Amino acid sequence: MGRVTERRRVIRIRDGAVSTRPDTLVAEEPLEIRLGGKPLAITMRTPGDDFALAAGFLVSEGVLASADELANIVYCAGATGGGTSRASEAESGGGSNTYNVVDVRLADGVPVPDITLERNVYTTSSCGLCGKASLDAVRTTARWPLDTSPDTPVRIELATLAALPDRLRAAQRVFERTGGLHAAALFTTDGELLDVREDVGRHNAVDKVVGRALQQGRLPLSSCVLMVSGRASFELAQKAVMAGIPVLAAVSAPSSLAVDLAAETGLTLVGFLRGTSMNVYAGEHRLALGAAAASD
Repeated sequence: MGRVTERRRVIRIRDGAVSTRPDTLVAEEPLEIRLGGKPLAITMRTPGDDFALAAGFLVSEGVLASADELANIVYCAGATGGGTSRASEAESGGGSNTYNVVDVRLADGVPVPDITLERNVYTTSSCGLCGKASLDAVRTTARWPLDTSPDTPVRIELATLAALPDRLRAAQRVFERTGGLHAAALFTTDGELLDVREDVGRHNAVDKVVGRALQQGRLPLSSCVLMVSGRASFELAQKAVMAGIPVLAAVSAPSSLAVDLAAETGLTLVGFLRGTSMNVYAGEHRLALGAAAASD
């Protein structure tokens, strides 16, 4: 199976001094996700938690919503092994396995979406849809509508939010060695860390977190906060909504479409979360603003 990090030679220049040394880099390899033996998607990812990544991706696609809808996930023979959709040939002692192809089998009775070369991947920011069409697609396919009531039981203190970036960074073990990974973490509304995953792709890190939750039978994540280490794109916002997560916080900026989606679905969206400073773009009813609230 692929390694999370790899070593490469680097010429290091510091204050004019030149030296040669090995450097630790984050690994990046393609992962092909198949559904019922048919190719569905290819993503560039950091090896590890591949089954969770595939499961989380299918949650965001609206294909999976609970563990009992998933029959199994297996590695398939990779490109050098013929690219078949059979289970891992490494287990049978034949062929070659790159561990870069997984096949997802749905449980009996779970509808398999039509997969074609022109398939409509509504849940990614590169799907060719934009604006109203993207918002409608997520809103109409989300299994667990978010609670938009002012009396929602999900309430989070500003001090709790402010502490999340440091807690996320402290849990990023591979980032400390490479400086090249995004991270996504699930917290309770009291700030307890439930899970954290790292990946070269921010969307993959979220899929890994959501996929692990699905495998553990914990969807919807209706009492959780999703914290991400980068910006809050439309893609990440929709992944939160599709998993039933009511609060998305990011250390950087959101996109305009992410803000629109949050407003449409009732997602609490917080950006530029750094120390005690933050911007709340939507869903402020879940934050204990108190005296901090200000009028326009």
